[in-house]
Amino acid sequence: MNRILVINPGSTSTKIAVYDDDNPILEETIRHLKDELSKFNSILDQFQWRKDLIKKELEKSCIDIKTITAVASRGGIMKPISSGTYVINDAMLDDIKSINVNGHPSNLAPLISNEIAKENNIVAYVIDPVVVDEMEDIARVSGLKEIERISRFHALNQKAVAYMLSRDLGRSYNDLNIILVHLGGGISIGAHKKGRIVDVNDALDGDGPFSPERCGGLPIGQLIRLCFSGKYTEETMLQKIRRGSGMLDYLDTNDFFEIEKKCLDGDEKYNFYLDAMCYQIAKSIGSLSVVFDSKIDAIVFTGGIARSKFIVDKIKKMVEFLAPIHVYPGEQEMLALTNGVLRILKGQEEAKIYS
Repeated sequence: MNRILVINPGSTSTKIAVYDDDNPILEETIRHLKDELSKFNSILDQFQWRKDLIKKELEKSCIDIKTITAVASRGGIMKPISSGTYVINDAMLDDIKSINVNGHPSNLAPLISNEIAKENNIVAYVIDPVVVDEMEDIARVSGLKEIERISRFHALNQKAVAYMLSRDLGRSYNDLNIILVHLGGGISIGAHKKGRIVDVNDALDGDGPFSPERCGGLPIGQLIRLCFSGKYTEETMLQKIRRGSGMLDYLDTNDFFEIEKKCLDGDEKYNFYLDAMCYQIAKSIGSLSVVFDSKIDAIVFTGGIARSKFIVDKIKKMVEFLAPIHVYPGEQEMLALTNGVLRILKGQEEAKIYS
């Protein structure tokens, strides 16, 4: 039996789990209050604090950290890499510290995981980080030679759900054409073409449809004029498009339980902006339909918002003529991280080396 510690930090919480093989014996979300987070100047400054919280949670749950076989980690912002499971090494850690895009919380996971692994003489791994890049060259062309489209999205959950779908259909992932839609605080829509995600929006920097807290694609001229208006610095503008726009900007909330309730109660303003977001998602799905050289086998919805049948049905009505619809609500990240490490420990795959 292998005992895997799983670490997955977010902006206001740290999810941890312990699995004995693929059986969860601990699943916990450690919530972080705004006042606690405000004490730190940057995400990376939270390293020791979050690490200590994880160790305390293990102690509270009577899990001896010395029984851990390996550590599975969500991946941070680093150089583009292919899909797979990577040993955390110095090159990866150096890039995470230097690239550190606007304090992305996923950057903490490899740092904490590596430290815990070193203390216990075991190995820590990163599985399908947000920078997984399988895009075809033609999908990288932006129209301005100084700018190239890049791949930053919910790779871990997208890959996990794609494999779940292939299992449920009794087919190989490498034989399927799938449009996979992750509906969360950010929205990513990937074209999975026979085992590779050949095109996807940059969900970090606002490409694609607008989302609960991100702006999506914007009219470029107006955006440029806003950037040079004197109202914003580069840092505040980046924060605005990544964490302060979308539904949050229009409705002063990114809570989709609240948004759904308001819509069901007949609030016209809430219904209008929800319809606009669903419209943009459907347009993005439609645009990816031309990527495939044969029929689309499935359109799949996943992520937290996919729990809302009300919202999924709005999008479904616009795109179901393209392919059968499948829904895998929530996120499968913790089990996906575990399975990525188990495949290495059981000799089913070889771990990749980041360089």
